[in-house]
Amino acid sequence: MKKADLHIHSSYSDGSDDIFDLVEKIKNAKIDVFALTDHDTIEGVIKLSNYDFKEIRFIKGVELTCKLNDIKCHILGYGVDVKNEKLNKLIETGKILRRKKLELRIEYLKNIHNIILTDEELSWLYSRKSVVKTHLANILVKRGLAGSNLEAMEKYLDGCKTGNTRFDGFEAVDVLLDADAIPVWAHPLGGEGEKHSKKEEFLLKLDTMIKAGIKGLECYYSRYNDFEIEFLVDCAKKNNLLISGGSDYHGLNKNIPLLKLNELNKPVSADLLTVLDIAE
Repeated sequence: MKKADLHIHSSYSDGSDDIFDLVEKIKNAKIDVFALTDHDTIEGVIKLSNYDFKEIRFIKGVELTCKLNDIKCHILGYGVDVKNEKLNKLIETGKILRRKKLELRIEYLKNIHNIILTDEELSWLYSRKSVVKTHLANILVKRGLAGSNLEAMEKYLDGCKTGNTRFDGFEAVDVLLDADAIPVWAHPLGGEGEKHSKKEEFLLKLDTMIKAGIKGLECYYSRYNDFEIEFLVDCAKKNNLLISGGSDYHGLNKNIPLLKLNELNKPVSADLLTVLDIAE
């Protein structure tokens, strides 16, 4: 059975690994198929477009931060056309939204916690392709103000109200489809640090997500147990949705290793990643 991980982040978004260091780690992990799915950017994917992977299959991906009606969600896109005009326009809009959120958080640190970032710290933040809360948390950890990213976010950043800076989910799905990508609902029961949805709550959300046009579910996920995975696989099959899975690897920024596709890191069944059958 092939080893696949379709949810991986690099330093182009909120992962810690340089893109080519990440490739070496993927090789060392004996991964056969992987997707780079940085948050709201395809810069890393473009960087790897001409890389000779030899026996490794590389899927061009992205993870869009969305709000679909009242559902806060992340939507993975597999097999994206990086030259697609609508996708690139959406990503440019995302950069503006993230810059707005970053500036609100910088002001919050200054006004509420009396933490003023240095010119060097600000320059590093503004130089990044996709800035998220983790990057600010890293700075606070380096200053010795917290022992971990999670502690830094909870103590200094979670109280900051940034308003809605997410993409409209309906538009995001439409753009991914226009870019010849497969839209897949990432960690649909809840992502890192989030309370997992109950069955009834999830099914209501699923109905909305299907109407929006998603084509698959990330059924296998590093924080899900056997029961949750079985439930999601069953939902995918009943609704003719593709089955995907990934670790949500972020390097040092999350304690998740490559290829961790379930809570106990057990081998995954053969029906994993039906999305591979059609993703380019």
